[in-house]
Amino acid sequence: MTALPPSTDVFVIGGGPAGLAAALAARRRGFDVTVADYSVPPVDKACGEGLMPDGLAAARALGLDLESAPGYSFRGIRCCDGETSVEAAFSHGSGRGMRRTLLHSLMVDRAADAGVRMAWGEHVGGVSPEGVWVDNRMVRARWIVGADGGHSNVRRWAGLDASYRNGRRFGFRRHYRVAPWSEFMEVHWGDRCQLYITPVSPEEICVVLISRDQHLRLSDALPQFPAVQRRLRGSPASTPERGGVTASRRLKRVNSGNVALVGDASGGVDALTGEGLCLVFRQADALAGALLAGDLSLYHAEHRRIARRPELMADLMLLLDRRQGLRRRAIRAMAKTPRIFARMLAAHTGALGMRDMIANGLGLGWRILTL
Repeated sequence: MTALPPSTDVFVIGGGPAGLAAALAARRRGFDVTVADYSVPPVDKACGEGLMPDGLAAARALGLDLESAPGYSFRGIRCCDGETSVEAAFSHGSGRGMRRTLLHSLMVDRAADAGVRMAWGEHVGGVSPEGVWVDNRMVRARWIVGADGGHSNVRRWAGLDASYRNGRRFGFRRHYRVAPWSEFMEVHWGDRCQLYITPVSPEEICVVLISRDQHLRLSDALPQFPAVQRRLRGSPASTPERGGVTASRRLKRVNSGNVALVGDASGGVDALTGEGLCLVFRQADALAGALLAGDLSLYHAEHRRIARRPELMADLMLLLDRRQGLRRRAIRAMAKTPRIFARMLAAHTGALGMRDMIANGLGLGWRILTL
């Protein structure tokens, strides 16, 4: 643990992946950076633990080489609804499944190597234009970054809670000691819930249940997915079930004065998109650029641009969650014309632009109508 300095250029509140990404990006721009968090590494979180190719590229831009870290590569996405399924490989590169605790440990080590000052087990009590209050002492800071999660105190202290949308669903994650049965990350659709399955090692998979029902657990939902249930039969759980909230939130502002928000503190898209970490890495890089320019309004504009594509995909997925009949027709249409799903996946990972994404959506709509 590092002692807190009397002052720093950038003070990051929150030492999860979002805070560490922001710290790494700022260090790469030459800033003196301090991170403080009440927790102690490694910090876990109930998430799908999958990184898409665009997320891995965004991590490389921060100096994080995650492709060579322990984990498991997957070549694309498979979408399943009952007996119907459609799959597509990524148009460029592979995805990577990786335990969240391992990712956090790697990021902590990389931040330490980069010269980020990290203070763990510290309680941050407030912010002011002059700096940050930590255990009743002031650490002066030119810039303050709130990376303290979906229930962010920094967001509240800075008066940034106002939002255009604020929905939530609930996720429950468990790991199973079983060899991955697929070279794809799988999304299985059920009755108002989904299973999100990611291979994280040659002997282990991560299974996440996402729904609007905070009381629904994996053991209750698995009978809806008999194919998955058969594959898991006899395979021991390697971790306890862990829960969390996945928020769909767009804030009106992500900066105020010398304070900026990143990660879940700055809003988010539903976890079903698998874009959470990619958003974090890209936000961190955009924020560091704005800090270097001395203008946080640049970050606000870039934050909006970065979120546009994931928000559109999240809206589509949540529509399919609510409309079972539409979802079944859509998956059948894509199964009959797999190139539509392949182009949708390419758009989802940034290999196609927004115009192509919209045109592909119109093509899917036509296929649904002509089934």
